[in-house]
Amino acid sequence: MSDNKNKTEMFNVMRHCAEPVSLAEIRGLLSFAVNERTLRRWLVAAVEAGDILRTGEKRSTRYQFVQKDVTSNLAFLKGKSASERDRTIKQLRDLWTHTSTALEGNTLTLGDTHFLLEEGITVSGKPIGEHQEVMGHATALELLYRALDKPVNDELCFELHKVLTTQEWDIYKPYGAWKNESNFANTVGADDKPVHLEYAKPQYVAKLMSEFFTELARLSTTEVTLQNAHVAYAKIHAGFASVHPFWDGNGRIARLLANVVMLRAGLPPILIPVERRKEYIQFLAAYQISSGALTPITGVWPDESKLEAFANFCQECYQTTLDIVNPV
Repeated sequence: MSDNKNKTEMFNVMRHCAEPVSLAEIRGLLSFAVNERTLRRWLVAAVEAGDILRTGEKRSTRYQFVQKDVTSNLAFLKGKSASERDRTIKQLRDLWTHTSTALEGNTLTLGDTHFLLEEGITVSGKPIGEHQEVMGHATALELLYRALDKPVNDELCFELHKVLTTQEWDIYKPYGAWKNESNFANTVGADDKPVHLEYAKPQYVAKLMSEFFTELARLSTTEVTLQNAHVAYAKIHAGFASVHPFWDGNGRIARLLANVVMLRAGLPPILIPVERRKEYIQFLAAYQISSGALTPITGVWPDESKLEAFANFCQECYQTTLDIVNPV
């Protein structure tokens, strides 16, 4: 396991420690072996960055994760009491993480996801990889919230990919970097016949993602309202998914980045319910089949008129989130 993935686990473990912990206690909580010198180096860097608080000296030294409110500027939380804001953001965290990981095959339930993120309680009989996916997604949400006032670029995408990806790196499956091999999906077309769907070739990714980032920035400066938000969300979501710039994790990152426009506009995120997974796959696949494999000539969105069905589907999915933010 790489240093980046190990450090991510260290932060996730410390986030759920109610009291300051010693170096030895941190080592005991980790699922991997790490020597004391390396762990101490990570902690020193985290203390300097303001992410970890260190108290005491020598044998009495203790470390505690610094809980930062990265959601205080979300406009859709304005006017709510502190307890209401906390309830809302945690419900969104749990549901967003559960739906996005479950759409990719994760079997942890919403309840499992809540207890893992809130109490640090693992689920007996479930693979450690599924727990890591859930914790990684929650970490990615924090990264996203912190980046709302910054440009969305390849650096942010790489950071999201690093915390979302649980598999070991190899030359054919790089994490924190664009894909270096072509990828594809086998799906079914409107005529109920199998379709081999090819995504953008690796050599086209940098050019296409530059166009993608430019459009995301433009949409963030336009007037996005509850009435048209689903159109912007669908465009960013489908564009990223059609490029498919990573070897894995594209769906989760697409659902994160599509909500940047929403959150910057002061709106709650759109979440895709697990119960509508089949429709979601079908609508997205229908758009991708109509677009074909993307190239610098086609651009990221060859024909935006073909996004209408997927956008309408996304609008239908919005009600679940709105009910959380403004309960009856």
